[in-house]
Amino acid sequence: MPAGRGSEERLRRIEAVTDTALAHVDTTEGLLRELLGRIRELFDADTAVVLMRDLDAGALVPTASVGLDNEPRMDVRVPVGEGFAGAIAAQKRAIALDQVDETTVVNPELLRQGLKSLLGVPMLAEGHVVGVLHIGSLTQRRFSDDDVHLLQVAADRIALATQATLNRTERAAATALQRSLMPPELPAVAGIDLAARYIPGGDAGVGGDWYDLFTLPSGQLGMVIGDVVGSGLRAAVIMGRLRSALRAYALETSDPAVVLDLLDRKVSHFEPNAMATVSYAVFDPATAALDVSLAGHPPPVYACRDQPAVLLDAEPDLPIGTHLPARKRRSWRLEVKPGTVMCFYTDGLVERRDTSVDKGLRLLCGAVHSTDSAEAACADILDALLTGNNPIDDIAVAVLHRE
Repeated sequence: MPAGRGSEERLRRIEAVTDTALAHVDTTEGLLRELLGRIRELFDADTAVVLMRDLDAGALVPTASVGLDNEPRMDVRVPVGEGFAGAIAAQKRAIALDQVDETTVVNPELLRQGLKSLLGVPMLAEGHVVGVLHIGSLTQRRFSDDDVHLLQVAADRIALATQATLNRTERAAATALQRSLMPPELPAVAGIDLAARYIPGGDAGVGGDWYDLFTLPSGQLGMVIGDVVGSGLRAAVIMGRLRSALRAYALETSDPAVVLDLLDRKVSHFEPNAMATVSYAVFDPATAALDVSLAGHPPPVYACRDQPAVLLDAEPDLPIGTHLPARKRRSWRLEVKPGTVMCFYTDGLVERRDTSVDKGLRLLCGAVHSTDSAEAACADILDALLTGNNPIDDIAVAVLHRE
């Protein structure tokens, strides 16, 4: 390294660069380009490259580079465990190469650039490999222990910085996606009044909770409340897929149990890592009958006029996506009498750190009562259960009121 660039000075500069970039660069791409440019200078290297790990594909994807070719080949995939970068990710350790050829690398871009020496380290966040950082030289070079240590420090800080940026971006994308999938307006059904709310959780953030209300060609009303396991963009994407699939199956049959069975088969085959609880109900305004099926989801709470609220006496079947042998799913029928208020909800409404779910359900039953409108009932429910409490999880609520 050039004179005057001792390891302590380089360490200080690496820390300063990452702190400054994280504070002023808002996009992951911009952050990586800024950091890689500085790292290339600090190590007097010809190239600096970051490959991020794609967990679904089990491979590393070139994401940003500076040096000989500033545009990474996004079509390149480096399987974890194969080649130079793949071995770094699999072994979670630094690797230096003084021979770059087909026997040591699988990325054709490294060969095309004519590199003679490479040093790479894993990018670790909370002990997990999220990517690989490597630098390269067009001349033969033996990297020192200080080089390895300092590049690892840089990689760890880049990993934390990129994860923070990705988390902000992902949360914004998940929020936008989730809002776009909520019904823009509630359906109009004669004799029925509806209200619904979605509230993001304070800790988990945007998750996979959703509600959906729609009319069917028969004139019946479909009501869905669901909760995808997990949070963030992935949960929101899965939620969108389940919502669309359930709507399609609802057009084929008016039996909620059959709809949920079809949804379970779809998820088990096409979304093997997804799981969700779902309540699906079909209300027939001609007969005032409501049929509901529960896939691992808590039953709705309802109150008839001048009577206390109770949980619907319905036993949930298995959640969606368990991959377990299951008995035939069941539907439960209730006559919705005039003045009845019924509340469908996700478990975030009744779960708290300092209290049991049973207590939360008792509070919910105490908050549900016959009122003049679904909006008033919904407001009373949320006021009773959320005032003075920050929800752990996100919450979806849908209220039906028969006039």
